[in-house]
Parts: sequence; structure tokens; C-alpha cells
Amino acid sequence: MSELSVNHLLGIKYLTKQDIQLIFETADHFKEVINRPIKKVPSLRDITIANLFFENSTRTKLSFELAEKRLSADVINFSASQSSVKKGETLIDTVNNILSMKVDMVVMRHPNPGAGIFLSKHINASIINAGDGAHEHPTQALLDSYSIREKLGTVKGKNVVIVGDVLHSRVALSNIFALQLQGAKVMVCGPKTLIPKYIDKLGIKVETNLRKALEWCDVANMLRVQNERMDISYFPSTREYAQQFGVTKELLNSLDKEITIMHPGPINRGVEITSDVADSDQAIILDQVENGVAIRMAVIYLLASKIK
Repeated sequence: MSELSVNHLLGIKYLTKQDIQLIFETADHFKEVINRPIKKVPSLRDITIANLFFENSTRTKLSFELAEKRLSADVINFSASQSSVKKGETLIDTVNNILSMKVDMVVMRHPNPGAGIFLSKHINASIINAGDGAHEHPTQALLDSYSIREKLGTVKGKNVVIVGDVLHSRVALSNIFALQLQGAKVMVCGPKTLIPKYIDKLGIKVETNLRKALEWCDVANMLRVQNERMDISYFPSTREYAQQFGVTKELLNSLDKEITIMHPGPINRGVEITSDVADSDQAIILDQVENGVAIRMAVIYLLASKIK
């Protein structure tokens, strides 16, 4: 069996096309596993994984925990809001304390970009980045690409538009890297204030007219407006944002083709997409959630097989 070219999953930008292919093929196998009556495999019975979440998370944390338990790993959960981080403990001290409990792998979400990279240089465990600030969120991009592959047969040659708050989004950056690596064409669309200044350096199109973007694309990945990361006002009002950049069923029906709608969650219904879009057949939002478990099982399994 082939193996990953990396010992950690810190970001998509460190992966090769072959790595992504291997993760997807492994996820195909695990997707079959999680749809069986008995959803467990004993693959990681002797591996202990620590989930360190220094930032709020519902979907990602549940998804990782479920993936770990489906692989029969031992799991410890750490949430910063109830921890000694509040008492001033440093990141390295926190992690070293947890590692002294003999942990093999760390899944970490942290508000600071590069936290996982910093950690990987200082501790002897395999690290999976579950989101570092507005930088990267590699497993989300992998499950998004995997969901496109499942729905459309392939990612290569497809037109994918990422709509909304690209500036504050770690999902956007990881998705751009993953999609380009697999040969898709990528565009971003949103208010100018929410499009990062140097994004054209990544070789992607920028569009400020939602209708034009939707006419161009095969897939639209709708991002949430991240109010919790905004220190200033980036657009006049949520209502105005929804009018200009929200996808409605009327808008979808008026296009001359059927496009696929994705959303990393959590959805602000009535802002980036209306309820009838979120619940329509064109949306693969719940498939993304199911695929998230299979993808995370694949990543954990492949990284664990490299732990000597």
C-alpha cells in the first residue's frame, strides 16, 4: 500500500496530488464501513488521539471524534474554555502535559494561524490541523473536493466558485489549494471588502456579480459571513448582503443549468442561502457532513500508519 508524503496534516499546501488521491481512495473504503450495520473497524486499537480545541467547534469536533471512535482509537478531548489556558498556560506546556500522558496524535483547532506548524516543530506526535485562525482547514477542503468527486464524477476541469466572506475564511484558502491541485478552475465572489487584497496572486478569478459567477460555475461553495472575526463593518447590513450575495431558489431556477450548492456549515439561513436552497436536491450539504467522517477516518488512518 502507498503512503502519504507527509507526517502531519498541517495544510493542503503541503500535500501532493497523489496524497489527495490516496486519501480519497482510503475514504471510499471507510465510507462503505460507516454504512454497515456495525460501523467500527479495529484499525487503531493501540493509538491514542487528543482533540485540542482552543476555539469553538461543533461539526468538526464531532466529526473527528466519531472518525476516531469508528477506527477504535482511544480518544481524549480537551476544550480550552474549561482549561488551564485560561490561567495563562502556554500552548507548548498544555500540549506537553497532554503528551506526557502518551498520546500518539493531536487534532488541533486554534485561533492563531500557523499554530499547528509551530507545534509540529516542538512535539513528537502526529498533528492534524482542524483549523488555524483564518489560515487553513485542510480536512474541510478534502471533504469538499471528495463530495464534488462523488456528485460530478471528477474535480478536474470543473468550475468552482467560492462565494462570500473569503477574507476571514480558512475554508476558502484550503479549498483553493485543493481544487487547483486537482485541476479545477476556481473563482471567488463576494463584496470587495471581503475579498483578500492579494488573491489574484493565487491565479484565480474574482467576480463581484453573483449572477455572473453562478452562470460560470458547476459548483458554488457558499461561505458563512463570520461576524465573530469582524472588528469593523465590511458591508452595510446583513439584509443588503443577502440581497446581493445570497442564493435563492428563484435565482437558481433562472440559470440555464443545474449547479451544485455546497456549504461548510454552520448555515445562516436567509443570509448566504435561503432555506429552500439549503433543503433542495441541488444542495449536497448533508453529504458533505457524512463524507467528513470518512475523510477524517482516512486521514487519521494514513497518518497513524506512519507512526513508528
